Amino acid sequence: MSLGRILFKRWQYTLGAGLLIMFILLALFGTVLYPNGTPINPANVYGPPTWSAPFGTDFAGRNILGEVVLGTRFVLEIAGLAGVFTLVLGVSIGLLTGMVGGIVDTIFMRMIDFFLSVPSYPLLIIIADLIHTQSIVVLAIILSLWGWAGMARAIRSQVLTLKRREYIEAANSLQMPRLYIATREVFPALMPYVVMHLIMAITGAVYGEVGLFFLGLIPIKADNWGLMLNWAYSVSGAIYSKSSILFMAAPLLAIILFQTGSVFFNQALEEFFNPNLQYR
Repeated sequence: MSLGRILFKRWQYTLGAGLLIMFILLALFGTVLYPNGTPINPANVYGPPTWSAPFGTDFAGRNILGEVVLGTRFVLEIAGLAGVFTLVLGVSIGLLTGMVGGIVDTIFMRMIDFFLSVPSYPLLIIIADLIHTQSIVVLAIILSLWGWAGMARAIRSQVLTLKRREYIEAANSLQMPRLYIATREVFPALMPYVVMHLIMAITGAVYGEVGLFFLGLIPIKADNWGLMLNWAYSVSGAIYSKSSILFMAAPLLAIILFQTGSVFFNQALEEFFNPNLQYR
């Protein structure tokens, strides 16, 4: 069954794909919807919801929906980079340890165990606070430290399973180079897991990124859902003020919708890559 048919098989899959497409389009064309950004309007502070501003305006009179839309691109840029870094690190180490084994496997597995045993988010907070970076690339690298270990362990497990397949054992018996076996025989079979782990890595990076911006640990002044939450809490007192509660609700809703879309779309991919699940 094709991926397109699976996406329309269940409403959850259709919703997941639709939400992800929506956020991608907002990231690409958000500046078209709001070419002038979200101008400050002191005369309309904490304005009520309207057709042009469904979530009202914030403490500076800016369109809250516009801030969410414009922040989508920045959020996905960092999360996408972090997902790629996580993927490269996790797949490389997982493939290496699974293929080579021996002392190399032991060393990297102890390293993986260390990263999995240490609370990841407090570690990210400490690193972000020490580095205090304004570079998107550096921030993405910091976020990739959150998920690479779990991905590496999962990829290693798959490699160990694949190594017992007849065609891999045949390649080993013919004394083909390990690099050839890893890149031409093993890695293509890992692609379903790689794609699904990439989506979940991006999803996790959104959580981490928004949290660091909310805590004020990233000195980058740009549209970001986490920065909106920070302003809603510290400047607007959204928890205590009914007039500014939508300022906090809007970015939270965006985060929930993005995570929901990622989870549902990943379930569709799992069914696509595993035909046995298509008959449930």
